[in-house]
Amino acid sequence: MTGSPERKPLKLLVFGADAAEASQIRRMRSYLACGFEVTGFMMRRANMNRAFEPFWDNVHLFETPNENPAYRAATVAGSIAKLRAHRAKLAGADVIIARNLDMLAVAAAARRMISPRPALIYECLDIHRLMTDGGRKGRLMRSAERHLLKETDMILVSSPAFLREYFQPVQHWAGRSCLVENKLWIDPGGPERPAPDPGIPEDWSAERPLRLGWVGSLRCRPSLELLAEVADRLGPRIRIEMHGIVHRHAVPDFDETVAARPNMIWHGPYDYPQGLAEIYRGCDLVWSQDLWQWGTNSTWLLPNRIYEASYFGCPSVAVDGTETGRRVADGLGWTIAAPDAEALAHLLERLSPAEIRARRDALLGQEDLSFRHSTEEIAAAIRQPLIA
Repeated sequence: MTGSPERKPLKLLVFGADAAEASQIRRMRSYLACGFEVTGFMMRRANMNRAFEPFWDNVHLFETPNENPAYRAATVAGSIAKLRAHRAKLAGADVIIARNLDMLAVAAAARRMISPRPALIYECLDIHRLMTDGGRKGRLMRSAERHLLKETDMILVSSPAFLREYFQPVQHWAGRSCLVENKLWIDPGGPERPAPDPGIPEDWSAERPLRLGWVGSLRCRPSLELLAEVADRLGPRIRIEMHGIVHRHAVPDFDETVAARPNMIWHGPYDYPQGLAEIYRGCDLVWSQDLWQWGTNSTWLLPNRIYEASYFGCPSVAVDGTETGRRVADGLGWTIAAPDAEALAHLLERLSPAEIRARRDALLGQEDLSFRHSTEEIAAAIRQPLIA
């Protein structure tokens, strides 16, 4: 008796805005773990992770600067021209995934070069501020996106608010969508979760201040300003522990702000995910709210840091009325009424070590898959547009 033939691996083409960006790397690891045949067509950003080399079959498109729309438009055109030299890598694709609008334009062009045409997924982890701009630039960008959405088989979002607040009411999207939250990805043998700590919590003091973390991509200037004011208000009773890559085009005064305050410490970039356990062991709480596009993207998103912090038992702080705040209020930490230093300082002053320890132990008691992806979850999402 002959066995059933093995199913051919799904062939993915992934179009990304930065091959070295942490969430892109997480996603590529997950696709490979699912057994997919993966080829990347990637840009690179000048300020990110310069030494990184892709561990997947990758076609480098262009290096792109931050905050330069005209140059980025030129790289889109140049990338489409480059595709013709790589038609052999395009052939036989089952699914194309494009992360952000620039790459959706390139991916749509690639799809037209392939027969039969593969499914096209538009993956959205953020709504760029231009997409909600009320002026002429915003209208042009939304029009371009609507045009490309006509060729899109599915939108994959990391927050339900992106559909509820933008794609459905603004772009009138009525097609297929899928929610894949921006959770942690851990390879086999990756860092394990800590065990609950039965010890007696230490009281806060100048020798053992409350440690508030800010972890990940450090690019939110309002958050930096808020944390600096809290550092000034609470003095030696608090330490602001910062870990990650600083986007200096967004926070040009980062170094000066930190240097002026002995209770603000930047530890630099870290290995992901290997460095996370130690980082969160050194924090009592983590500031999880994004503020820099308040009222739109920052109010709608669900950041990766709430999942990784929760996985390692570190409670989060966010702002009421935001998608992040709603998730954090549901057992992940605490919220404040407004994004201001007075509200945050008041919360930090009233929280006891015992309260924080209890919340930490409750997080560590939750199921791992609340905070990290499984191959089954990722594979099911990517196969969705192939299901009739």
